[in-house]
Amino acid sequence: MNLPEPSADALDHSNRLLQLIRDRLAAEGWLSFADYMSMALYHPGLGYYSGGSRKFGPEGDFVTAPELTPLFGQTLARALAPAMAASAPSLIEVGAGTGLLAADLLRALDALGSLPEHYDILELSGELRERQFDTLARQVPALSARVRWLDRLPDRFDGVVVANEVLDVMPVHLVASRADGLFERGIAEHDGKLCWADRRAGGRVLEAASALSLPAPAEGEYVTELNLAAGAWIREWSRRLGRGLMLLLDYGYPRAEYYLPSRSGGTLLCYYRHRAHGQPLLWPGLNDITAFVDFTAVAEAAHDAGLEIYGYTTQASFLLNCGILELLERRGPQESPDYIRAARAVQRLTAPHEMGELFKVLAIGRECASATAGFERGDRLHAL
Repeated sequence: MNLPEPSADALDHSNRLLQLIRDRLAAEGWLSFADYMSMALYHPGLGYYSGGSRKFGPEGDFVTAPELTPLFGQTLARALAPAMAASAPSLIEVGAGTGLLAADLLRALDALGSLPEHYDILELSGELRERQFDTLARQVPALSARVRWLDRLPDRFDGVVVANEVLDVMPVHLVASRADGLFERGIAEHDGKLCWADRRAGGRVLEAASALSLPAPAEGEYVTELNLAAGAWIREWSRRLGRGLMLLLDYGYPRAEYYLPSRSGGTLLCYYRHRAHGQPLLWPGLNDITAFVDFTAVAEAAHDAGLEIYGYTTQASFLLNCGILELLERRGPQESPDYIRAARAVQRLTAPHEMGELFKVLAIGRECASATAGFERGDRLHAL
């Protein structure tokens, strides 16, 4: 692994969080990986998403679809407009990153004559809230007054919810399946360093892992993730959603592909300065930690909570169904620099070997089936 060394300030930031993790280990002896991941990403003021490090874009650790091209938001708006017309003129974006998607959506919805009365952003990071405010004030000053920031889920909501790359950063439990049973992989401390420590799986983790019939190799182990937080999050939304649509965009697989015997090391990845690596215990608070989404589990949680499942497809099919190529053609002559940049971004968003196949879109909701767009061709509901 060849990672750039963090600055002295960044290491000091990480060491302060590391001490808090050690304090918990001293008191409890063992932490589930879900607890560790929650602290590493979301501990107030020190976690990756709640601290002050720059995360998105070329200067950060990774690039998301809105940073590639405004065509992503413009295309997405074509799916959101009819859903708001059928439910309520309200929109919530969960985890709005730099605010670029919010700016692009507001601009595109305005052009479609479908502006929401309020554009609410559910964001835990104070640093990201500031960036989002600055982005919106700079890019859509006439529309930024419609934006509000939420500290928690609303008690009741009608309208549209968008979550782009949110499920993959929810804390996951790690499970190791061996010939002698199921184990939960957690964190301990040895010789002053964080290390992996397994114990027999129990409780909700054992129940969920047992239901998956995970491969149990005669030798070695099969390691994978359980995103129990995603199911809990969906259940909370079901309690609050009246009439409306939730669009969940993320990278992942249906269950039949997620737990393939060949995927014996799981899907957990870390990102640091545009480098992917597999050492989540390194520099807590400085790395993004992610796991692919089991979309079957998310759909099951939605169904069991009383929500309807409207569509499931690849990002490529969704964007093509919503007219991203038509919007690209409007960018001007094909030989112009603007068109060439946009075309390259669209290729990255839709090509099977890029984001087009790996990223999926799941639509769930209540009383909004007739207004759900983007799944006309290539729907893969049968795969869930």
